[in-house]
Amino acid sequence: MNITDKTVLITGANRGIGLALVNEALRRGAKRVYAGTRGTQQNADKRVTHLTLDVTYALQIKQAAGEVDTLDVLINNAGIAIYDDLSNSDVIEQHMAVNFFGMLNVTRAFLPLLKRSKGAIVNNLSMVALAPLPIIPAYSISKAAAFSMTQSLRAHLAGQGVTVHAAFLGPIDTDMNRGFNIPKASTESAAQGIFDGLERAEEEIFPDPTSQQIAEGWRTGVAKALEHQFAAFVPQSAAGAAAAE
Repeated sequence: MNITDKTVLITGANRGIGLALVNEALRRGAKRVYAGTRGTQQNADKRVTHLTLDVTYALQIKQAAGEVDTLDVLINNAGIAIYDDLSNSDVIEQHMAVNFFGMLNVTRAFLPLLKRSKGAIVNNLSMVALAPLPIIPAYSISKAAAFSMTQSLRAHLAGQGVTVHAAFLGPIDTDMNRGFNIPKASTESAAQGIFDGLERAEEEIFPDPTSQQIAEGWRTGVAKALEHQFAAFVPQSAAGAAAAE
């Protein structure tokens, strides 16, 4: 999908990759960019509309959905990452609340608009959704769950004109990776890679040099083949009923 003259909503848009996505959407000619943040956010570009949107707060999600008339692209970017060792259940639940349930609930709230526009959903995930990084296991678990949800949504929406994409980010120069002395892509280049993948209609987007190293292996691997096989189990009657909503 080319986003020129399109309407885009980005969660977690106050900094890092989220803010870079806002700027990249504007650079590519988006007609309107809704920037979802927990606090106030200012942008000099009149095409940007701020939405108060904590993805763990059901009322804010509902209110935000009521403020948007049309939507072509939803980018679920909001997330948290806390280093842990799986010894604290509260930390695991916190990750799931933001990185899984927050993503799912925002998607459900805006899905009617996306069905109307035959739009696209982009879920910003991580390479750890495919293999856990033991120093951030709760984060890895939540991203793996979000990827499974992404695949399931893709199967259910396949016949309704809404495409669903997963962006597998490698190390990006954000607060999360400040302490690691490893090669990191800039937030600006990651945002460009995400929109490039969306324009190429890639189901899985590998937007940075590190993630691109596994792109071909994923696309030709057994897990991707199984996803395509299992998608055939979605009842046609269920897909048709959802399309009629």
